[in-house]
Amino acid sequence: MRRTTIFLDERLLKRAVQAARAEGRSFAALVREALAQYLSNRGGNRSRLPSVTGAYASGVADTAERHEELLAQLTGRDSGDLGR
Repeated sequence: MRRTTIFLDERLLKRAVQAARAEGRSFAALVREALAQYLSNRGGNRSRLPSVTGAYASGVADTAERHEELLAQLTGRDSGDLGR
C-alpha cells in the first residue's frame, strides 16, 4: 500500500471522521472502501438504474407484484394482454 495525500473541505473531513469512528474503523479504511466502491460503480455500466431510483416512497408495498394489473389500469387493457 502507498501513502497519499488528499485535500478535503472541513465539513466533508469532519463527516468522514465521524462516520469512521461510528463504524469503529480508521479514516483511511473508510476512504479506501469509498473509493473502491466509487470506482467499481463507474465501470462504464450503462445498465445502471437512474439516480432517483428508490428515492421516493409511494406508500404501496406490492407495486412490483401488481405491475401488470397497474399497467392494465393505466392503458385500459386486460392485464392478460400486456405480455403480448
